[in-house]
Amino acid sequence: MRYKRFDLNLAVVLDALLAEQSVTKAGQRLNVSQTTVSDALARLREHFGDELLTQVGKKMVPTALGASLAQPARSMLLQADAMLNTRPAFNPAAASRHFTLMLSDYVATVLISRFVPVLQAQAPGITLELLPHSQAPWESLNHGEVDFLIMPANFVHDSHPSSILFRDDFSCVVWDQHPFQGDTINMEQYLSMAHVVNRVGRNRAPTFDEWFFKNYGHARKVEMMAMDFNSVPQFVVGTQRVGTMHTHLARYYAQYLPVRLLTPTFELPVLEEALQWHRFNDNDPAMLWMRELLAATARDAISSAA
Repeated sequence: MRYKRFDLNLAVVLDALLAEQSVTKAGQRLNVSQTTVSDALARLREHFGDELLTQVGKKMVPTALGASLAQPARSMLLQADAMLNTRPAFNPAAASRHFTLMLSDYVATVLISRFVPVLQAQAPGITLELLPHSQAPWESLNHGEVDFLIMPANFVHDSHPSSILFRDDFSCVVWDQHPFQGDTINMEQYLSMAHVVNRVGRNRAPTFDEWFFKNYGHARKVEMMAMDFNSVPQFVVGTQRVGTMHTHLARYYAQYLPVRLLTPTFELPVLEEALQWHRFNDNDPAMLWMRELLAATARDAISSAA
């Protein structure tokens, strides 16, 4: 298929080459031979009058023009995907579709664990893939690698639509045999205790509560750094340490672990978890249905946990 004498199939190859920066990997991604990719690259170079990618050591590096084409090529294919997924209506009971969500283990525990059985009952042909947050989740959304991001609202980008899924606040958790007396904790007591915290990602990016305390000038005595949100209550058990957690997650673990919740008497921010999707999929009936079902599940989950 040609558009203004340009073979549109070449756009698919260009996108793969710029993403993989390798003829071999682009061929594997497209399930075609290296020869096919090399021939397509030669035609692309002829059309644009530029090398587009040049060999540097074992890697192909985009030229200035090649780099400038990466986003337009990706956007064109995403728009094509959105068009091809368009249907006059969406029938969840008969649908066959795969969705990829990027989210934290906290959201997976308090929301998606409740969403999965509802989804299977209403749309048994829909499959899910859950991915942890990357260092740049917005890039994954921009490139069409994920269908939905679920993350704190203050981290979403305004280049794509989003909506608030649910709100949560923070509680402290201690071992149920901790000598601390009472059900509340003030700032002085809090800062005097040893803490279990968690950091997210390879670069140890601070979580929301870490960000808050750092920005408001309070330093905590951190004795243990956990790998994820779900680990925090497990690592206060049998110790004199305290953890700061999302309240819904803390209540969830209080059902299964020997921990108890303490309510901070000092002000902590309310956390808003937002759902974000690519702007090209804003009118996709299946995406709209998924958004509504996620929102309804969040309302039910939060009201039942209150």
